[in-house]
Amino acid sequence: MGPPPPVPKLKPTPEPEINPGEVISVETTEVMLPVTVRDFNGKLVSNLTQKDFRVFEDDDEQPLSDLALRQVPVDAVLMVDASSSVASNLDDFRRAADGFAQRLQTEDRISLIKFDDRIELLQDWTNSRFQLRRALNRIEPGMFTRFNDALLLAAKEQFSPGKTRHAVIVLSDGIDSGRGAATLEGALQALLKAQVTVYVVSNTQIARASKKAELDTLLRGSDSAQRFNQLRIEDLREGLRVLDISENNLDQIAKATGGRLYTPQSFEDLTAVYAEVADELRHQYAVYYTPLNKTRDGGFRRVRVKMSNGSYSAATRVGYFAPKS
Repeated sequence: MGPPPPVPKLKPTPEPEINPGEVISVETTEVMLPVTVRDFNGKLVSNLTQKDFRVFEDDDEQPLSDLALRQVPVDAVLMVDASSSVASNLDDFRRAADGFAQRLQTEDRISLIKFDDRIELLQDWTNSRFQLRRALNRIEPGMFTRFNDALLLAAKEQFSPGKTRHAVIVLSDGIDSGRGAATLEGALQALLKAQVTVYVVSNTQIARASKKAELDTLLRGSDSAQRFNQLRIEDLREGLRVLDISENNLDQIAKATGGRLYTPQSFEDLTAVYAEVADELRHQYAVYYTPLNKTRDGGFRRVRVKMSNGSYSAATRVGYFAPKS
């Protein structure tokens, strides 16, 4: 089949191409961590103050800035897998995405990316819900899934250093067709460099239920029927195995970036799931600190947030890349 095609560009950019080994760093001494806090029951906690947070960088506790908790606008990329696994339910996504946009603050911005065998930026950054609705109507189904390429492109080309929070909300089963140039590891590294929080809305549970139901039906057949359908039975078992692997990978991406994995039972649940993501973004803390480690070596700094209240849990990205002189 020959070598995979190069990763395309979403839009022209005057900056030079960035090699995979280079480090994108924010040229500032202050680090901003978007932090989501939940209680023991998983409910969002939104009445905390600076004293409730402790931040550790490479196991060294960091002094928080005076303005440690701020209301910070969010730039959110809505990404939709328009391949065959989602194509028949695009209307459910359109309704969910429109509802999501209505729940954001007026200063928040949204862009829209569709991916299948191609990756298209259907709407660049906008505050206009009307423009988003028009872009949603331009989504057309395709074939295959360049999942890794899509995440890498969103990280590299849609986000730039600034004072906003960065978020990606992606609807996909995460099963890459292998027709692109990026790896999942490369996409995750790019997301961390761009300081993006990833929320994955995965249809893996929907696909799993369908495959299990078909498999159970075939296995209830007679011995001769099972022999006749052996190829299909093996295909379903392999499909279930791949779904499990993909769901685990998606969970790792979400956790590493401080986001969350959602596995709705049906596409009709998308509106409620996207509303929950919007609610989290509205109640997310922005914790600021100036690192004690002043070394500008471009190295990765591992970060964790600890809550004074042990019954609370904090979610944030696993770390960031330091500036490089």
